[in-house]
Amino acid sequence: MSNLPTSDDFKDILFEVKDHVAWITINRPGARNAFREQTLDELIHAFKSTRNDASIACAVVTGAGDQSFSAGGDFGAMMKLNWTNAYHWNDRMLGTAMTIRGLPIPVIAMVNGWCMGGGHELALWCDLVIASDRAHFGQSGAKVAACPTVGATQYIPRIIGERLAREMIFLARTFDAEEAQRIGLINKVVPHDSLLEETLKWCETIKGHSGQTIRMTKKSLNHESDQLYASWQHGMELLAHVWGSEESLEGMQAFLDKRKPDFMKFRMKNKEIVDKYLDDLNNDRNQLKSN
Repeated sequence: MSNLPTSDDFKDILFEVKDHVAWITINRPGARNAFREQTLDELIHAFKSTRNDASIACAVVTGAGDQSFSAGGDFGAMMKLNWTNAYHWNDRMLGTAMTIRGLPIPVIAMVNGWCMGGGHELALWCDLVIASDRAHFGQSGAKVAACPTVGATQYIPRIIGERLAREMIFLARTFDAEEAQRIGLINKVVPHDSLLEETLKWCETIKGHSGQTIRMTKKSLNHESDQLYASWQHGMELLAHVWGSEESLEGMQAFLDKRKPDFMKFRMKNKEIVDKYLDDLNNDRNQLKSN
């Protein structure tokens, strides 16, 4: 009797073990493979289940269709969040990341299209990234008022350097696959029609190597970055205060409405608050002087 789940056990993902490789596919192409709570729960379950079959040499995660690896978090889910219930989402994100990083086998992100926001963070959690020449990578949080603190702020500076990481996050700069490979954001870019074939070659190579060695060396490779766990916890709390704010709702609603968000109104509102504070402070000082 198999100790592994099947695709029938899931709603948002597909799961298959074939030739000692676990294939996990986010199956929401109509939503650009964006993930919701259900998706994250299923990803955690699927990745964890690979521990039940010691013959599995590696896992591959991808997105259904040929347009998108993952667009990140589903706005319909994220717009329901606020500071009070934030941990329901944040813990799932952190749980998915830690499950992938904690597996004793390599996890390969097979990026077949757009890889944005939280979807890009999913790729960052993986050990290796191979991409189609149609793929694009980016952090869109600044455009939709969400914080990429679930891996992006921790890992992007380590991978491509501090300056370029800030440009990617602050300016929401997007890199095509060729650029992503050139700066070290991904491992390899291949023609779109060759993506599966090239990924299979990687899997075959891993299958021919020592599983014990890979398990030990993955743990060792993760040692330094595992110490960033405190930053993840810090990032989760920052993100908790973003969810449900007027600014975040404006950013996400604008995206859904296909319009440009008006973030300047929040700056002007904050300016009024600061101006009033400074005016009151100056009045208090003048009153003290007059006395």
